Amino acid sequence: MSAVQANMSQPEAGPSQPVASSSSTVAAPPVTPAPERPLPNTHFYSVEYPGYVRPESAPLAIERLGGQAGIDSAFRRATGRDKVESLLELRLRPGNPYAHPIPGEIVPTSNIVLKVVKRRRKKRDGDEEGAQGDGAVGEYTVEAVGVVPKTARFRSMADFQYQPDMSDPVAHLRKAMDTMDVDGILKYHIPPEKEDYTITETDPMAMDIDPQLLGEGQISNPNAPAKTRSNLRLFTPPLFSRQGVPQNYNYKANPASVETIVVDEETGEEKKRLINRMRWKGYGPIAISYADKGVPDKPSAAVEEQRSQADKKILQRLEELFKERPVWTRAAIFNQFTPMEVRDIINSKYLLPLVSYVFEDGPWRDTYVRLGYDPRQDPEARFYQRLYFRNINHPISRPSVVSRRQEQRNESAQARFSGVDDRRSHIFDGTTVTSETAAFQLCDITDPMLKEMIEDEDALRETCSERDGWYTTHALERIKAVLRHKFFSLLLGHVATREECERLLVPEEGTDKLPQRHRHRLKFGKHNMAKGALPPEDAAAHRLMTTLEQQRKTFSR
Repeated sequence: MSAVQANMSQPEAGPSQPVASSSSTVAAPPVTPAPERPLPNTHFYSVEYPGYVRPESAPLAIERLGGQAGIDSAFRRATGRDKVESLLELRLRPGNPYAHPIPGEIVPTSNIVLKVVKRRRKKRDGDEEGAQGDGAVGEYTVEAVGVVPKTARFRSMADFQYQPDMSDPVAHLRKAMDTMDVDGILKYHIPPEKEDYTITETDPMAMDIDPQLLGEGQISNPNAPAKTRSNLRLFTPPLFSRQGVPQNYNYKANPASVETIVVDEETGEEKKRLINRMRWKGYGPIAISYADKGVPDKPSAAVEEQRSQADKKILQRLEELFKERPVWTRAAIFNQFTPMEVRDIINSKYLLPLVSYVFEDGPWRDTYVRLGYDPRQDPEARFYQRLYFRNINHPISRPSVVSRRQEQRNESAQARFSGVDDRRSHIFDGTTVTSETAAFQLCDITDPMLKEMIEDEDALRETCSERDGWYTTHALERIKAVLRHKFFSLLLGHVATREECERLLVPEEGTDKLPQRHRHRLKFGKHNMAKGALPPEDAAAHRLMTTLEQQRKTFSR
C-alpha cells in the first residue's frame, strides 16, 4: 500500500506506467470540479509589437506607434462602422516622410490578463531535493486582473523602402509643406538640368574595406571600367506594393512538358527544347474567305484522325441533315438534336468539322456548309444566306459560367410554362421572338410578307456578290428593312402590321433610297441609362400601353 500511495501522491510527467497490483483494491479519489472565478470588469488593450521591447524601451515603442493619443484613437475607432478606419501604423523611422509605415489592424479577442506571483521560501531540512538549486522552493499564485477585448496585430508585410537624396530641392519642399513653412515653400526653385542621369560610384578599393569582402573580379582586374548608378532624382510614391499578405505561388514545371534534343540543320548544333505533349490540336472546321477560289471537299488531317472516335449515330444524323440542306447556322443545326446530343457535339469539337466547313465573310458568314458544296455557284443557295442585326440593348459583357447556367435554367423554365418550343429559336414567323439577337437564314423565315419578298424571282442577279449574295442590293435592303422592323417591334411587345412595313418600302421622293428606319426606344439596361433608356417600371408601362392600344385597334375592326 505504501508504494502505491507514493506513486499516487507524486505523479510524473510522461506516458502512464503500469502500477504493480496489490492484494487490496485502492479506492480512486473523488473528482472535485475546479472552482469558478468571476472575471473582473477591467479592460486592457493589447499591442503585439513586431519587435523586441524592454521595459526601458517601452516609451520608444509607444512613440513609434503614434504616441499614446494615436493608440487610444485607433482602439476607439475599432467599433461600429468606423472599424475599417481602425488602423495603427508603426513607423520605424519617425520623422522621415519617405519611410513607409507598417500597417496594423485592431481585431477583437477574448483574452485574459493574469497576474502571476512567485514566492520563495527556504527549504526545510526534511524536504526532498527540489528543482531549485539555490535551496529555495517556489510558490505560485495566479489572479485574473482583467480581459483583453481588442488587440492590435501587425500581420502585413512591410512595404519596400527607398531613401532619396534629402539635399534635393524637392525634399526640402516636401519638408516645408509638412511643417507648413511658407518661407521654405517660397524658396523652392527648379534646379537647372545638368543631364547627369548617371554618376560614378565611389571606388571600393579607396575605402577602408577588407579585400576579402570584395569580389574576385575587382581584385584581379584593376583596370575594369568604373561602375555607375542612376541619378534620376526619383522620389518614392505613397505606396510601392498593395500586397499585404505573402502568398505561396507554388511555382512548378508543367508536367506535360518534356525535354527533347533538337539538331540545327544548318550548324548541326544540338539544342534542348521543351515540348508540350498536351498542346492543343486544331479540331475546328476549315475556314475559307469569300475570295477563295475553291472549297474543301474533305476535313483536315487532324480532324480525320478522330473519325474513329466519333459517335456513329450523331455523325450519321449530321450527314443526313447536310444532304437535306447544305447550309446551316449553329442554332439551326443544334435545334435538330436533343440537349444531350448537343452537349456531345460541343464537347467532341470534331463532329461538325467532319462534315462541314465555314465562311469567314460574305453572305454565308458563320454558317456551316457541307464539304464540297459551293453556294457561290448555286443560285438556290440564296435561301441559305444569313441576315444578322446587332441589338444595342443586348448585354455586351460576357457572363460568367454560373450566370450562363442560371440563364439557361430560367429560359428552359419559361419555355415550359409559356408553351414556346425552344427548338424553333432559329425560325422567325413575325409573331413570336425567342432571342434578343437577330440571326436568321432566309429559308428559316416563315413570315408571309417576308417570304413573298424572299421568293421573288425578279429580285435576283446573274452572278453572286460578296455583299448581297444572289439578291440585288435594292431587294436585299427591302428584306432587311422589313425584318428589322418586325423583329425589334416584337422585342417591344408589338406585332408589326403589314401597313407599317409597306410604308417602310416607299422610297423617298426623287430617290430610290428607302426612308430612314425608325430608331426604337432603347431598352432598359445598366449600360443604356446614359443613352436615355427608360427605367424598368416606365418601360413596362410603355409596353403595356402599346399592347392595349394594338388590341383596341384589332377589336375596332
